[in-house]
Amino acid sequence: MGERLSVRIPVDGDELDAWWYAPRGVDAPAPCVVLAHGFGAIKEMRLGAYAERFAAAGLGALVFDYRHFGASGGRPRNLLDIGRQLADWKAAVAAARVRPEVDPDRVAVWGSSMSGGAVVLVAAADPRIAAVVSQAPLADGRAALFHMLRGSARHVMALGVAGVRDTVGALLGRGPHTLRAAGRPGDRDAVLTTPDAYESMIRLLPPEAPYDNEVSARVILTLPFFRAVKAAPRLTCPLLVQVMDHDDITPPGPGAALAAAARHGELLAYPGGHFDPYAGEGFDRVLPDQIAFLARVLRTGTA
Repeated sequence: MGERLSVRIPVDGDELDAWWYAPRGVDAPAPCVVLAHGFGAIKEMRLGAYAERFAAAGLGALVFDYRHFGASGGRPRNLLDIGRQLADWKAAVAAARVRPEVDPDRVAVWGSSMSGGAVVLVAAADPRIAAVVSQAPLADGRAALFHMLRGSARHVMALGVAGVRDTVGALLGRGPHTLRAAGRPGDRDAVLTTPDAYESMIRLLPPEAPYDNEVSARVILTLPFFRAVKAAPRLTCPLLVQVMDHDDITPPGPGAALAAAARHGELLAYPGGHFDPYAGEGFDRVLPDQIAFLARVLRTGTA
């Protein structure tokens, strides 16, 4: 296991909590990967495992939590604001670029699930980004909501009512009305309710890591406007999209459309569900392809 350095990154009067993994076996400034997690998740949920493998391959890795989540600052807690998260990405990428170990022109961004869409938006706004890895991405929030509607219109209606309640409360100066990020099938107070969602999320969490499993409900009203697939044509850098063929949270169709929409998009498909890439055989399948892609497009010399 490589050494991990805890760092704090300032952003708009708050701070992001981050881990830095120095590239191993590299003397000159090296490429770097900036990573953050998906919907309502925190970096303790296996992002360190990716960063360690990247560092062993000669890539620096910076892993961070969004504001309002994990050990990062930000009040109120569990506020999931897409605009703020994109600002957090910008701050984290800037922090990576000024590290002496990093070649600032070879910084890649890595995301999974919701952050798999966010990294496309980040790179579309920053042509200096050198590469994008998008794992099991939320490529099109509108398509995701239609998928949820097909599964349970009552569930989506309940989420929408909660979103309106939270939005109105915010206008009145109240704290967030929250939903559970993951629950079990039939739980109307949770966003992700596929049969594997709750157990899989909790399984990724170390026993000692505190986790609220909550997000502000207002994010439901913004999901139809979260459309990485529309930003993909603006990418100037290579994009790797990895989809899971039995993913019932971010189905592979929109992910394939995301790869096709990018000028330099590549698509790889794997067996398994949404949470399989984080551990076990799924992790062992997706990671070598990510490292090979980054080595090729960033010219690290790693096979």
